[in-house]
Amino acid sequence: MCQQLSSSAPTEGPPKAKYRLIVGLGNPGRKYELTRHNIGATVAKAMAQRLGLDFKEEKRFHCLVAKGIFNSQQYHIVLPTTYMNESGRAVKPYMSYYALAPQDLLVVSDDVELPFGELRLRLKGSSGGHNGLKSIEAALNTREYSRLKCGVGKTLIGETLADYVLAVFNPEEFERLPSIIGKAVDVILG
Repeated sequence: MCQQLSSSAPTEGPPKAKYRLIVGLGNPGRKYELTRHNIGATVAKAMAQRLGLDFKEEKRFHCLVAKGIFNSQQYHIVLPTTYMNESGRAVKPYMSYYALAPQDLLVVSDDVELPFGELRLRLKGSSGGHNGLKSIEAALNTREYSRLKCGVGKTLIGETLADYVLAVFNPEEFERLPSIIGKAVDVILG
């Protein structure tokens, strides 16, 4: 299991583990919870659950946060409470407050260019047209941060891309989703 962090933890003792900020992208609210666009947030929630961590609201940073230590690694798991295209509004102030560098950041997002269920870990790169990643890049003024892209495919049948990513997973995808989310958490915890 994971050790939860508290703000009253002693400052002396063994050396502090390196921070690792995991940001799961998604839109706030129940209506978006099980949509393709929210798979990043779903992965972040699954990671917190696996580590036995609970999310607490951090209004000043526009996010929900779960903190803990696992295998000597200190994790901050963040779910922005902004809409996807304003994710940078949550990430930038959080990173500034905790003096985190872009190298400490891993953003988990959906990717329509990857087949459903495929995962791709990149140490840096472009947004690929993803509005959440664009917002973070603009806020941080860099592309030099890691991202885990979760493939949601792009099967457009008489619908726009926005309609597709904001739709819930189909029954076949729902069946496969727990396994894919588990693999994504495995990749993060490496």
